[in-house]
Amino acid sequence: MIILKIYEGGSIDMKEDYIKSSIMGFVVGDALGVPVEFSSKKQMQEHPLTDMEEYGTHNQPIGTWSDDSSMTLATIDSLNEKGKIDYNDIMRKYSEWKMTAKYTATDKLFDIGITTSNAIGRYNRGEMNPTECGDYGINNNGNGSLMRSLPIAIYLANSNLSENEKTKIVNEYSSMTHAHEISRLGCKIYCDFIEGLIKNNFDKVKALDTIKNKNYKKFYSNETINLYRRVLDGTICNEREENIKGSGYVLHTLEASVWAIMTTDNYSDAVLKSINLGEDTDTVGAITGSLAGMIYGYSNIPNKWLNNIKKRDEVEKISDTFSNMIEKNNLNELNAMFEEPKKKWSFFKHFK
Repeated sequence: MIILKIYEGGSIDMKEDYIKSSIMGFVVGDALGVPVEFSSKKQMQEHPLTDMEEYGTHNQPIGTWSDDSSMTLATIDSLNEKGKIDYNDIMRKYSEWKMTAKYTATDKLFDIGITTSNAIGRYNRGEMNPTECGDYGINNNGNGSLMRSLPIAIYLANSNLSENEKTKIVNEYSSMTHAHEISRLGCKIYCDFIEGLIKNNFDKVKALDTIKNKNYKKFYSNETINLYRRVLDGTICNEREENIKGSGYVLHTLEASVWAIMTTDNYSDAVLKSINLGEDTDTVGAITGSLAGMIYGYSNIPNKWLNNIKKRDEVEKISDTFSNMIEKNNLNELNAMFEEPKKKWSFFKHFK
């Protein structure tokens, strides 16, 4: 699969299927973290994870992924079906996941966040629109919206929407479950990092530079921006492990993932380094895996881990469909780009 990307200014570049690599990297990172979720950093230091394990915290078979991947796949399925972002359809698919265990690895729901569950419940009861279902409280800044943002990040990076429009969409998408500004900004930084990777040939240093140069003050408060200062100024790259946390707080998850990416040079080391921080290991592993998969490619994800993934064929099929949808959208943009000059210089037809 080749993904055609149209960059600003009209130039064209051809990329390998970074979409499938990123999605599979996400799912593998999730499955690696599931058995050791809630383990402390001390426990992980004493018994570091070195390979994919089974059972453990949630008593799940090897290769089982969690709610992170389920909600990500549900979002991708909606984008594939609709060809656009449809918040009602996305929320209906989240409800299917919660109520019927659709999009799960073993046809059983074993993990769902309280804030996310409450938001889906509000939607099902018809209490409010999908983008208003999330909690606004300062204590509701878990990583539940960040963990499902990969498809939206890829979709927006391949769009010709303005920065204002992209920010509005990210804020609305986060607010489906997590509406506080801290969660919304965390999702936006992650989406911008993804876009920076795609537009800079998957160079992680250049991608981080794009984050540094973003004017987030236009959309978010200084107080919230300052919380993410270590990521935004790049000092996260030089932090000692003792200063990095793998908790479920959205800030900690994003910091841990960026830190692991910037201090390693391959998929395995990045994902294992993030998981061995302990605590919310599945989500930190998944977010790190999405970035590492995109940067280093599908071939850098160990086959022994890929082979263990539950419903691997289904995950890869939905990923391929998403890649095709993105490629089709880019081709439509390309055709439109050349159609206008063709109309303007229609006199060339006389020279056939």
